[in-house]
Amino acid sequence: MAGYKLTEVGLIPDDWQASKLGGSISLLSGHHVLAKYCNSRFGIPYITGPSDFSSGKIEHTKFTTRPTTMCAVGDILVTVKGSGSGKMVVSEAEYCISRQLMAIRTNKLDSTYLFYSLSQNSAAISAASTGLIPGLSRTDIAEQTLPIAPPREQRAIAAALSDADALIASLDALIAKKRDLKQAAMQQLLTGKTRLPGFTGAWEVKRIREVSSIQRGASPRPIDNPIWFDEFSRVGWVRISDVSKSSAYLSSTTQRLSALGIERSRLVEVGSLIMSIAATVGRPSITQIECCIHDGFVVFSNLKIEKLFLYFILRSIEPNWSKQGQTGSQMNLNTAMIERTEIMVPPTLSEQTTIAEALSDMDAELAQLEAQAVKARALKQGMMQELLTGRIRLV
Repeated sequence: MAGYKLTEVGLIPDDWQASKLGGSISLLSGHHVLAKYCNSRFGIPYITGPSDFSSGKIEHTKFTTRPTTMCAVGDILVTVKGSGSGKMVVSEAEYCISRQLMAIRTNKLDSTYLFYSLSQNSAAISAASTGLIPGLSRTDIAEQTLPIAPPREQRAIAAALSDADALIASLDALIAKKRDLKQAAMQQLLTGKTRLPGFTGAWEVKRIREVSSIQRGASPRPIDNPIWFDEFSRVGWVRISDVSKSSAYLSSTTQRLSALGIERSRLVEVGSLIMSIAATVGRPSITQIECCIHDGFVVFSNLKIEKLFLYFILRSIEPNWSKQGQTGSQMNLNTAMIERTEIMVPPTLSEQTTIAEALSDMDAELAQLEAQAVKARALKQGMMQELLTGRIRLV
């Protein structure tokens, strides 16, 4: 290809270089600080490992009065010991770093550009982390070969990818804010503390058995026998992993049941409200497909309450189920426990429906923002693949 050359890292522009990092960086190994010299209130900020930057930015939790190795602003901190080996972050301040970390410092390359290049090469870095106890050596890092753009292009690439990260961070912050607002709205609207305009009258305390019948699912045995399954069947078999991935509505399952499997499970109608009662307990979902539930689920039927309102009620009390569930090899609930659970119910179906619709609108807004965040991450990944190999030039 005109204007490109073939190197050990693939095709790169003629004015780029494929270089080992050793000649462009210096490495500073972190050191352990004794616990008696650490605290959570004062001293030099102390980064102990990848848990201090699991969110993608540094959120240290310790300080030390006896600092050892210090990193500088712009250093790339990389985890070199343990299962988190290869995880990286750019330091935005001076920190003391533990022996679980190493600081990569460069005066020859743009440090942000280098961070993105190393991130793009993370598979090779992870592959170098081998042994009984995973870890990276100084040589593992210094021997990494990367495509290196000219200085001006490094800065342009770093700026473009930083902008992409800023967009992702803003979306994540907005999603977190909207989740908090929705949680607050659920606490107010589902208890009658806040009433929507036009509604009056006292709410009632009812047990779930007063507003719904509850039936447990059934499982064919032995559970792993292939005769129960048919990938071409239109009847799904709901697993907890299916509802964990869904929001309010269940639109697909990973497994489908054969005619024999359907006979030995519990078939539920499209539009049924179901809830998990084993392992991940209390996770509700409304089915949009024809499916069966096994004995780790219950289905709510003969409803005397707005279905979507009850769904949000169940979501609001989901965290409480684990405090009541029976323990054993895994957490589980029983139908009697669910039936006697008390909930607050508005006096009219109209108010129940309006509350459910308001919360559904919040869910829809959240889903839209989450989809935007997924697209933004995919766009950034595509940008990295194109910009860090020179397939797309910015200068």
